[in-house]
Amino acid sequence: MVINSVSINEIMPKERLPELLDGVSTIGIDIGSRQSKAVLIHDNQLYTVISASGVDSQETAERLIARLVKGAEIERSEISWIVGTGYGRVAMQFQDIPSGVMTEITCHALGAHFLNAGTRTIIDIGGQDCKAIKIDPENGHVIEFVMNDKCAAGTGRFLEKTAEMLGYSLEELGDRVLESKKKLEISSQCVVFAESEIISLKARGEKREDIAAGIHFAAARRVKNLVKRIGLDPELVFSGGVSNNLGMKHALEDLLKNPIKTTALDTVYCGALGAAVLAKRAFRDSSIAKES
Repeated sequence: MVINSVSINEIMPKERLPELLDGVSTIGIDIGSRQSKAVLIHDNQLYTVISASGVDSQETAERLIARLVKGAEIERSEISWIVGTGYGRVAMQFQDIPSGVMTEITCHALGAHFLNAGTRTIIDIGGQDCKAIKIDPENGHVIEFVMNDKCAAGTGRFLEKTAEMLGYSLEELGDRVLESKKKLEISSQCVVFAESEIISLKARGEKREDIAAGIHFAAARRVKNLVKRIGLDPELVFSGGVSNNLGMKHALEDLLKNPIKTTALDTVYCGALGAAVLAKRAFRDSSIAKES
């Protein structure tokens, strides 16, 4: 579990800096179904860490906090507030640090807003679901969203199964898509039926990279249908665990006919960053309440 740090001044739009550089240290934790991410905002630095999600969300959260505190060389008591989000957020609570929870939709929206000032549309693809979110570029508030959490098509689990069947690691699957020279139509958007198509295509002697590309475009079509329901307003940000998959990024840009913005911080941390910002606001609001 490697911790990374970067100067906030180097990655954030100037108009976002005053809220972050307030001297308050907070943590945002995004407990996903497959991976968990955490962000610490301390002084003028932003620290990030990512790990596989354990069975126990609280244990996973504690492990992430311990790594951040150690990496930043601070005491746990210096953390003013924690906000949890994601699949396992409801199981998190801390006896020694004030904390709260917030939906991943709100956190991803705010995280994308802070990473890219003009964000209007977000595609968030995680291990078990995918979402299309429209936000107000003035404040990062959610205007509208749609979500697919009933079917694995278009999610990380769908791609994970594909990688397994094609003999790729999940990390290399997306890269292989970019090597494809042939467009294969995968008609099924259901994971179960898509598996049968993969088996048939392999039996026909089709190349693995072409099958991988076909699967990515089938998944991206499912996501495109979600985006169409809310309308695509540039600028577009791609967040969630699948956002590092170059094949999915390529397929989405091709089908949506719109570029995905590149940000200075890996957008896999959007949810955790948004949670850390909300932790700052919660601390500020609690301080105001005490003074009044």
